[in-house]
Amino acid sequence: MSAPRINPSILAADFVNMESELARIAGADFVHVDVMDNHFVPNLTFGPQMVTRVQETSPVPLDVHLMIDDPDRWAPAYAELGAASVTFHLEAAASPIALARRLRSIGARAGVAVKPGTPVENLFDALDEFDQILVMTVEPGFGGQSFMPETMPKLRALADEAKRRGSSVWLQVDGGIGESTIAQAAEAGADTFVAGSAVFGADDPDRAIQSLRSTAARHRH
Repeated sequence: MSAPRINPSILAADFVNMESELARIAGADFVHVDVMDNHFVPNLTFGPQMVTRVQETSPVPLDVHLMIDDPDRWAPAYAELGAASVTFHLEAAASPIALARRLRSIGARAGVAVKPGTPVENLFDALDEFDQILVMTVEPGFGGQSFMPETMPKLRALADEAKRRGSSVWLQVDGGIGESTIAQAAEAGADTFVAGSAVFGADDPDRAIQSLRSTAARHRH
């Protein structure tokens, strides 16, 4: 069983000093890049140009999370610019399986995300079409929200189903993840954790990453 993966979110980084901020998280597994379009979610971050620059300067691979409308059209471009993983929202995709296959064909890991209120049972028969399922533990669109423990039964159901089917899909959580909540998510079956302020807000981000990883490992499903 691989070690828990910690993916710091650059939403919590200092955008003006992005290159030095990325250097502070060299011990991470991926850097989580939230792309928001002010349509699917009520916030706007950045698009392909910024992601390209992060790709050029990051010491770790990119885990791109697209909180955008029409990912069927736009998501492949993020795979083409070299992102290691591209996650789109189930609620926004017209043909999620076809899109996942397209992302894989380009060379990226294909991820699908679900909002807190979206059921996951429809994904059970398609687990192997995805490399990662992201269970949002806050409503998508803003950083700094509080972790929603009511999303844990859904995560546990996914983890149990993946185990039953022998699936190697990664189960990711994003939203309010820190020392006090990562244990709950690990116990419910998550193995990949997005953390924002818990990493970039620390005096020593790499030490924070190591601490989160060891806490998750102690409480794993």
